[in-house]
Amino acid sequence: MRNARRCSGTPWRDHSRDLLRLCVLAIFVSLGACSSTPSKSATYTVKRGDTLYAIAYRHGLDYREVARWNGIGRDYTIRPGQVLKLGASSRAPTPSRPAGSSRAPSSPKSAAPVPIPWQWPVDGGLAKLTERPNGGHGLTISGRVGQDIHAASAGRVVYLGAGLLGYGQLLIIKHSDAYLSAYGHTQAALVKEGEAVIMGQRIATMGLGPQGVPMLYFEIRSNGTPGNPLMLLPKR
Repeated sequence: MRNARRCSGTPWRDHSRDLLRLCVLAIFVSLGACSSTPSKSATYTVKRGDTLYAIAYRHGLDYREVARWNGIGRDYTIRPGQVLKLGASSRAPTPSRPAGSSRAPSSPKSAAPVPIPWQWPVDGGLAKLTERPNGGHGLTISGRVGQDIHAASAGRVVYLGAGLLGYGQLLIIKHSDAYLSAYGHTQAALVKEGEAVIMGQRIATMGLGPQGVPMLYFEIRSNGTPGNPLMLLPKR
Protein backbone atom coordinates (compact mmCIF):
# COMPACT_ATOMS: atom_id res chain seq x y z
CA MET A 1 0.00 0.00 0.00
CA ARG A 2 3.11 2.31 0.11
CA ASN A 3 2.64 3.25 -3.55
CA ALA A 4 -0.94 4.27 -2.86
CA ARG A 5 0.06 6.62 -0.03
CA ARG A 6 2.83 8.18 -2.05
CA CYS A 7 0.49 8.94 -4.93
CA SER A 8 -2.31 10.35 -2.81
CA GLY A 9 0.03 12.59 -0.84
CA THR A 10 1.39 14.53 -3.84
CA PRO A 11 -0.54 17.70 -4.89
CA TRP A 12 -2.52 17.08 -8.09
CA ARG A 13 -1.43 20.37 -9.62
CA ASP A 14 2.21 19.21 -9.76
CA HIS A 15 1.43 16.17 -11.91
CA SER A 16 0.56 15.61 -15.53
CA ARG A 17 -2.37 13.50 -16.70
CA ASP A 18 -0.03 10.63 -17.60
CA LEU A 19 1.49 10.56 -14.10
CA LEU A 20 -2.00 10.51 -12.59
CA ARG A 21 -2.81 7.44 -14.64
CA LEU A 22 0.36 5.76 -13.36
CA CYS A 23 -0.63 6.54 -9.78
CA VAL A 24 -4.10 5.06 -10.23
CA LEU A 25 -2.55 1.95 -11.78
CA ALA A 26 -0.14 1.63 -8.85
CA ILE A 27 -3.07 1.84 -6.41
CA PHE A 28 -4.90 -1.01 -8.12
CA VAL A 29 -1.74 -3.13 -8.24
CA SER A 30 -1.12 -2.50 -4.53
CA LEU A 31 -4.69 -3.31 -3.59
CA GLY A 32 -4.55 -6.49 -5.64
CA ALA A 33 -1.41 -7.59 -3.82
CA CYS A 34 -2.97 -6.90 -0.42
CA SER A 35 -6.30 -8.55 -1.13
CA SER A 36 -7.09 -11.92 0.39
CA THR A 37 -7.84 -15.10 -1.54
CA PRO A 38 -11.33 -14.86 -3.08
CA SER A 39 -14.04 -17.02 -1.55
CA LYS A 40 -14.97 -20.23 -3.27
CA SER A 41 -17.89 -20.18 -5.65
CA ALA A 42 -21.06 -21.94 -4.54
CA THR A 43 -21.84 -23.20 -8.05
CA TYR A 44 -20.07 -24.02 -11.29
CA THR A 45 -21.44 -24.03 -14.84
CA VAL A 46 -20.18 -26.99 -16.84
CA LYS A 47 -18.22 -26.13 -19.99
CA ARG A 48 -17.54 -28.27 -23.03
CA GLY A 49 -14.68 -30.67 -22.28
CA ASP A 50 -15.24 -30.64 -18.51
CA THR A 51 -15.45 -33.85 -16.50
CA LEU A 52 -16.81 -34.24 -13.00
CA TYR A 53 -13.39 -35.39 -11.85
CA ALA A 54 -11.65 -32.28 -13.21
CA ILE A 55 -14.25 -29.92 -11.72
CA ALA A 56 -13.94 -31.53 -8.30
CA TYR A 57 -10.15 -31.51 -8.63
CA ARG A 58 -10.10 -27.81 -9.52
CA HIS A 59 -12.12 -26.91 -6.41
CA GLY A 60 -10.39 -29.31 -4.02
CA LEU A 61 -13.48 -31.49 -3.58
CA ASP A 62 -14.26 -35.21 -3.61
CA TYR A 63 -15.95 -36.01 -6.93
CA ARG A 64 -18.31 -38.41 -5.14
CA GLU A 65 -19.54 -35.60 -2.90
CA VAL A 66 -20.12 -33.31 -5.89
CA ALA A 67 -22.10 -36.10 -7.55
CA ARG A 68 -24.19 -36.65 -4.41
CA TRP A 69 -24.95 -32.93 -3.98
CA ASN A 70 -26.21 -32.77 -7.57
CA GLY A 71 -28.01 -36.10 -7.85
CA ILE A 72 -25.55 -37.42 -10.43
CA GLY A 73 -25.48 -41.19 -10.98
CA ARG A 74 -22.57 -43.59 -10.81
CA ASP A 75 -21.74 -42.93 -14.46
CA TYR A 76 -20.81 -39.36 -13.36
CA THR A 77 -22.17 -37.92 -16.61
CA ILE A 78 -22.49 -34.12 -16.86
CA ARG A 79 -23.45 -31.86 -19.76
CA PRO A 80 -22.36 -28.38 -20.92
CA GLY A 81 -24.47 -25.63 -19.36
CA GLN A 82 -25.37 -27.72 -16.32
CA VAL A 83 -25.03 -25.76 -13.05
CA LEU A 84 -23.41 -27.80 -10.30
CA LYS A 85 -23.59 -27.10 -6.59
CA LEU A 86 -20.15 -27.13 -4.99
CA GLY A 87 -21.38 -27.72 -1.46
CA ALA A 88 -24.10 -29.41 0.53
CA SER A 89 -27.39 -27.51 0.51
CA SER A 90 -27.98 -25.45 3.61
CA ARG A 91 -31.65 -26.41 3.39
CA ALA A 92 -30.97 -30.08 3.97
CA PRO A 93 -33.23 -31.43 6.74
CA THR A 94 -31.65 -32.17 10.09
CA PRO A 95 -31.77 -35.91 10.94
CA SER A 96 -34.31 -36.61 13.67
CA ARG A 97 -33.23 -38.17 16.96
CA PRO A 98 -34.99 -40.93 18.85
CA ALA A 99 -37.19 -39.75 21.73
CA GLY A 100 -35.24 -39.34 24.92
CA SER A 101 -31.89 -39.12 23.20
CA SER A 102 -29.75 -36.20 24.36
CA ARG A 103 -26.79 -36.74 22.06
CA ALA A 104 -26.55 -34.96 18.73
CA PRO A 105 -26.21 -37.24 15.70
CA SER A 106 -22.62 -37.65 14.61
CA SER A 107 -21.51 -36.66 11.13
CA PRO A 108 -20.60 -39.52 8.84
CA LYS A 109 -16.86 -39.90 8.37
CA SER A 110 -15.11 -40.93 5.18
CA ALA A 111 -13.81 -44.45 5.45
CA ALA A 112 -10.04 -44.84 5.32
CA PRO A 113 -9.07 -45.58 1.70
CA VAL A 114 -7.94 -49.10 0.89
CA PRO A 115 -4.17 -48.96 0.27
CA ILE A 116 -2.97 -49.48 -3.31
CA PRO A 117 0.56 -49.92 -4.69
CA TRP A 118 2.41 -46.88 -6.01
CA GLN A 119 5.54 -46.23 -8.05
CA TRP A 120 7.38 -43.06 -9.00
CA PRO A 121 6.01 -41.43 -12.18
CA VAL A 122 9.47 -40.64 -13.59
CA ASP A 123 12.92 -42.17 -13.27
CA GLY A 124 15.41 -40.02 -11.40
CA GLY A 125 15.14 -36.28 -11.05
CA LEU A 126 15.07 -34.08 -7.98
CA ALA A 127 11.69 -34.18 -6.22
CA LYS A 128 10.65 -31.14 -4.21
CA LEU A 129 7.52 -31.04 -2.04
CA THR A 130 5.47 -27.98 -3.00
CA GLU A 131 2.31 -26.29 -1.79
CA ARG A 132 -0.08 -24.67 -4.25
CA PRO A 133 -1.92 -21.41 -3.51
CA ASN A 134 -5.13 -23.39 -2.88
CA GLY A 135 -3.39 -25.44 -0.19
CA GLY A 136 -2.85 -28.54 -2.31
CA HIS A 137 0.39 -30.46 -1.88
CA GLY A 138 2.37 -32.18 -4.58
CA LEU A 139 5.80 -32.89 -5.97
CA THR A 140 7.76 -30.86 -8.49
CA ILE A 141 10.09 -33.36 -10.16
CA SER A 142 12.91 -32.19 -12.42
CA GLY A 143 13.92 -33.96 -15.61
CA ARG A 144 14.32 -33.35 -19.31
CA VAL A 145 11.90 -32.38 -22.06
CA GLY A 146 10.37 -35.47 -23.64
CA GLN A 147 11.23 -37.75 -20.70
CA ASP A 148 8.77 -40.60 -20.20
CA ILE A 149 6.08 -40.24 -17.53
CA HIS A 150 4.57 -43.45 -16.15
CA ALA A 151 1.27 -44.21 -14.42
CA ALA A 152 1.96 -44.27 -10.69
CA SER A 153 -0.63 -47.03 -10.28
CA ALA A 154 -3.23 -48.87 -12.36
CA GLY A 155 -6.45 -47.04 -13.17
CA ARG A 156 -8.39 -45.16 -15.84
CA VAL A 157 -7.70 -41.76 -17.43
CA VAL A 158 -10.58 -39.48 -16.39
CA TYR A 159 -9.25 -36.11 -17.61
CA LEU A 160 -6.84 -34.88 -20.26
CA GLY A 161 -6.64 -31.20 -21.11
CA ALA A 162 -5.36 -27.74 -20.21
CA GLY A 163 -8.52 -26.35 -18.59
CA LEU A 164 -7.13 -26.12 -15.04
CA LEU A 165 -5.10 -22.95 -14.56
CA GLY A 166 -1.56 -23.49 -13.30
CA TYR A 167 -1.20 -27.15 -14.31
CA GLY A 168 -0.38 -26.80 -18.02
CA GLN A 169 -1.55 -29.85 -19.93
CA LEU A 170 -2.89 -32.06 -17.16
CA LEU A 171 -3.65 -35.76 -17.04
CA ILE A 172 -5.72 -37.25 -14.18
CA ILE A 173 -6.02 -40.99 -13.44
CA LYS A 174 -8.67 -42.52 -11.20
CA HIS A 175 -7.21 -45.50 -9.34
CA SER A 176 -10.08 -46.31 -6.99
CA ASP A 177 -13.13 -44.62 -5.48
CA ALA A 178 -10.75 -42.83 -3.12
CA TYR A 179 -7.54 -42.20 -5.07
CA LEU A 180 -6.72 -39.93 -8.00
CA SER A 181 -3.29 -38.99 -9.32
CA ALA A 182 -2.45 -35.96 -11.48
CA TYR A 183 0.41 -35.24 -13.88
CA GLY A 184 0.86 -31.57 -14.77
CA HIS A 185 2.93 -29.75 -17.42
CA THR A 186 3.06 -32.73 -19.76
CA GLN A 187 4.34 -32.23 -23.30
CA ALA A 188 2.50 -35.01 -25.13
CA ALA A 189 -0.13 -37.47 -23.95
CA LEU A 190 0.31 -41.11 -24.95
CA VAL A 191 -3.14 -42.20 -23.73
CA LYS A 192 -6.71 -41.04 -24.27
CA GLU A 193 -9.41 -39.96 -21.87
CA GLY A 194 -11.35 -43.04 -20.75
CA GLU A 195 -8.47 -45.42 -21.43
CA ALA A 196 -7.49 -48.03 -18.82
CA VAL A 197 -3.80 -48.04 -17.86
CA ILE A 198 -1.58 -50.37 -15.90
CA MET A 199 0.97 -49.43 -13.28
CA GLY A 200 4.20 -48.25 -14.90
CA GLN A 201 2.66 -47.70 -18.35
CA ARG A 202 4.01 -44.76 -20.38
CA ILE A 203 1.21 -42.18 -20.33
CA ALA A 204 2.89 -38.90 -21.33
CA THR A 205 6.17 -37.05 -21.81
CA MET A 206 7.58 -34.24 -19.72
CA GLY A 207 7.12 -30.65 -20.80
CA LEU A 208 8.09 -27.21 -19.49
CA GLY A 209 6.86 -25.70 -16.24
CA PRO A 210 5.84 -22.08 -15.62
CA GLN A 211 9.47 -20.91 -15.52
CA GLY A 212 10.34 -22.62 -18.81
CA VAL A 213 12.22 -25.42 -17.02
CA PRO A 214 11.52 -29.13 -17.71
CA MET A 215 9.45 -30.57 -14.86
CA LEU A 216 6.52 -32.72 -13.83
CA TYR A 217 4.01 -31.58 -11.23
CA PHE A 218 2.60 -34.68 -9.52
CA GLU A 219 -0.22 -35.02 -7.00
CA ILE A 220 -2.03 -37.85 -5.23
CA ARG A 221 -5.49 -37.07 -3.84
CA SER A 222 -7.26 -39.24 -1.29
CA ASN A 223 -11.01 -38.60 -0.94
CA GLY A 224 -10.46 -35.28 -2.70
CA THR A 225 -7.68 -34.15 -0.35
CA PRO A 226 -4.17 -33.59 -1.77
CA GLY A 227 -1.73 -35.27 0.58
CA ASN A 228 2.03 -35.68 0.68
CA PRO A 229 2.98 -38.09 -2.15
CA LEU A 230 6.21 -38.94 -0.34
CA MET A 231 4.13 -40.75 2.29
CA LEU A 232 2.80 -43.14 -0.37
CA LEU A 233 5.58 -43.49 -2.93
CA PRO A 234 8.37 -46.03 -2.28
CA LYS A 235 11.60 -44.65 -0.90
CA ARG A 236 14.28 -43.99 -3.47
